[in-house]
Amino acid sequence: MARGRNNRKRRRNRRRFGPLFKLLCILTAAVALTFGATVFFQVETIVVSGNSRYTQEEIIAAVGVQVGDNLFRMNKFQRIEQAEEQLPYLESMTIRRSLPSTLTITVQEWEAVAQVPGGEGNWLISVGGKLLEQAPQDSGAIAVTGLTALAPQPGQQLAVSQEETPRLEALLKLLAVLEEQNMLSDVSALELTATRINMEYQGRFTVKLLLNGDFSYRMKVLLEVVPQLNQSMGEDVRGSWDMTQEEYPAVFSAE
Repeated sequence: MARGRNNRKRRRNRRRFGPLFKLLCILTAAVALTFGATVFFQVETIVVSGNSRYTQEEIIAAVGVQVGDNLFRMNKFQRIEQAEEQLPYLESMTIRRSLPSTLTITVQEWEAVAQVPGGEGNWLISVGGKLLEQAPQDSGAIAVTGLTALAPQPGQQLAVSQEETPRLEALLKLLAVLEEQNMLSDVSALELTATRINMEYQGRFTVKLLLNGDFSYRMKVLLEVVPQLNQSMGEDVRGSWDMTQEEYPAVFSAE
């Protein structure tokens, strides 16, 4: 009888302390994992890829990582945001941990495609409208007029007055289409007005566009009609393309 009572008592104790025992096991495992990650998973190798404008050393310094840092104590998203603030040409960045000791940083950099007036000179901008740096005198980026950058700072988005906001929106849409169609290198200047855009194309054509027009459609038309014109009138012909009319996709007027 006494033995039976003792067995029942032991079973009740096991049931009572079972959850506590499991919790202690979990906590012990967590402590062990944390200790292991802190002691063993330290950065020994840093690999940078995708960079051309910035050196490996510049990118590592902007991320703020060095050999000996712990792989798991790093807030990757905070480090990426920090790097993008310091490096204006940085479009995107990914940071990947490769156990046991390698940190891989992959970057993509903006290209300067256009320049807009602001401050004491012109500022280079990306396709997405990010201010990159002040444009040098010999910059070959597309010259944009009709916009003025307000308080330009490297790494910030291009900001303009409320009156010029529709022009800025149109500019960014057009630049995106030109990039998509591989036409950026053929454009030398963009003049923005309240209703139109005048685009200097291939050094011999002025293309007239509506500010709120369908740029994707118009650029596809332009890519078709220019070769046809070259074939019929020669590659030295100069003039303007009126692409503002609804009934006619493109109307050419020779100089």
